[in-house]
Amino acid sequence: MGTQTHQIDEEDYKPEKVSQAVEMYNDRVISTLQKLPQCLYAGFMVSVDHADECVSLTLWDSQESTRAYEQSELFQRLMEEARPLLAESSEWKIELSKDLKLEYQPVPEAPVVKTYSVAGQRAGEATPDLGALHVRIVSMKVKPEKKAELERIYDAEIIPALRAVEGCRYAFLTEGIQGSSEVLSVTIWEHQRAAERYQKSGLFEKLAVKIQHTLSDLYQWKMNLERDPFRQVGTSEDTSVEGYRVVSGKRFH
Repeated sequence: MGTQTHQIDEEDYKPEKVSQAVEMYNDRVISTLQKLPQCLYAGFMVSVDHADECVSLTLWDSQESTRAYEQSELFQRLMEEARPLLAESSEWKIELSKDLKLEYQPVPEAPVVKTYSVAGQRAGEATPDLGALHVRIVSMKVKPEKKAELERIYDAEIIPALRAVEGCRYAFLTEGIQGSSEVLSVTIWEHQRAAERYQKSGLFEKLAVKIQHTLSDLYQWKMNLERDPFRQVGTSEDTSVEGYRVVSGKRFH
């Protein structure tokens, strides 16, 4: 299949507009992207913990295809169609008019677009379709010199362990392009209950220990401090775990 690339658009929608966003995604985004031979999959997800936080996940055949789409008029047109559904920004633009009056204008909140290349192997046989209803994304900051080791451990130990977990349909490791140190472990589950059972089983913590030494120096500093059970430290490079419901999705090729 070649080098796959994932594009993640993180967007905050007006709560009352989420259902309209799903309709728009089905009618416009999926119907449009399925005509592009380079696009393999598109899915729309809603955060389990924050109902107004939505993610568009698309899978492409290469980084070049992803970049071409991001720079295309088509991408900009779809973004403009979605803009009326997005939440108002909490930021304001302040200008001084010619008659010396302050003018306040809200700044539209732009979606955050992130692109990742697939670094680890898949646990499933094919890109999942709508039948997979829950996505779990673990974000990590990794030492640049340890990325290859992380990929090896993920392929050799984490993928086989996840393959044996009931309800886990698909898993892959992605790394940020353009020099980013961020790495995502993405697992797709038959339903949220299966993901929660996995979290409560203790297996997640056991697998996390296997790659802990590959994470950033700031994270290592945090872990050293937290050897004291009464001391908890938060940093900008902490590992985060987010869960999403897949409300719309389709495999194209």
